[in-house]
Amino acid sequence: MSDNMIKQITTDDLRRMEDQEGLVLQGCGGDPQEWVDGINRELTEAGILLDGGKLENVVSFRHDGVTCLLFPFGDAELNIGKFAMWRIQTHDRYGGTWLSDYVPNRLGGFLHQPSRQKPTMSLIGMDGNIFAVMGKASSLLKEAGMGDLVSHMVQRVTTCGDYCKALNIISEYVETELSPPAIPQKSNKKKARTTYER
Repeated sequence: MSDNMIKQITTDDLRRMEDQEGLVLQGCGGDPQEWVDGINRELTEAGILLDGGKLENVVSFRHDGVTCLLFPFGDAELNIGKFAMWRIQTHDRYGGTWLSDYVPNRLGGFLHQPSRQKPTMSLIGMDGNIFAVMGKASSLLKEAGMGDLVSHMVQRVTTCGDYCKALNIISEYVETELSPPAIPQKSNKKKARTTYER
C-alpha cells in the first residue's frame, strides 16, 4: 500500500458505515503510510493479526482539528480478545476506539440509508475470468443506481488474491447463487473472522 492509496473521506462517509467495523486512531499526524505500516507491525507482533494478515484499505479523515485513520477489519483474521486489550492499553498513545463506538459518541450516530434491492446476476455460464465477472457485476450495479458501490467492490476483489473469495465478495454486492439468504438472522454482512483466547 502506498501513500496515494490512503483515501481521504468525510465524517459523513463514516456515518454511512454502520455495517462495518474497524479501529479509529485519533491524532495521526505525519506520514499516514508510516502509521499504517507501524500499526500493522505492532498488531502482528502482539498476536492480534493472524495468518500473516493485515488491516488494509485504510482511510483518513479530519475531525475536531485532528487527522484520524480508520483501519477497517475487512476480512482479516483477528484475535479480538487480544485486540480489545491492546486498544485499552494503548488508548493514551493512539486514542483508539472502535468505529461502532466512535460514530455514535463523536459524530451523533450513523445515517440510516434506505435499503436498496441488489441486482441479480447468475454465475452459471461465466467463463471463470474474475475480471469478466466483476465487470458484469459493476455494470449491473450502475444500472441499478448503485454505482457508488463499484469502486469499493473492485478494490476488495482485486486485493483479495483468491478466486473463490472474490466470488463471495462480488456476491455481497449483487445477488448470485453464492449470496446469503435474504431473510436476516443476526446479520447478513460478513464480519472479520475472529478468535478468542481460552
